[in-house]
Amino acid sequence: MEDDSVQSSNKWLEDLSNGLGHQLEAIALEGLKIVKAHKGFILCNFVVSNRISDAVGNWHVGAMATLIDDVGAAAIYSYGGIIKASVDFNISFLSTAKIQEEVELEANVVGDKGRITSVVIEVRRKSNGELVALGKQWMASNNNSNRASKL
Repeated sequence: MEDDSVQSSNKWLEDLSNGLGHQLEAIALEGLKIVKAHKGFILCNFVVSNRISDAVGNWHVGAMATLIDDVGAAAIYSYGGIIKASVDFNISFLSTAKIQEEVELEANVVGDKGRITSVVIEVRRKSNGELVALGKQWMASNNNSNRASKL
């Protein structure tokens, strides 16, 4: 099961980075390279393209958020093999990256309470390791159908 979940999450990210899937995600993930992946962990390299820049040549924060969201979701899927939905997602933007700058994304599952799982995603400049952004995401599953909702 673990290998299947890791392979499935990697394939999903690779498909998005190769233009398959939703147009916005395909553009935001274009060129993403998975360096290392195992249960609950994904390390990727990414070069910021001019297609995802703002008016002054910085990596557009919306495109950065899309990439952080997808890499975090893939790490969570690789951990448990269950599709989950975001219930809390925040990003601290600490710096920016320019067109053609290479960054590294590292997603680590840091908490799992069964139906809810947490992941932290760090985006760092490849050249010097400076933190560009820090994403924190909680995702929940409605997969446990024998429990009544508290809502």
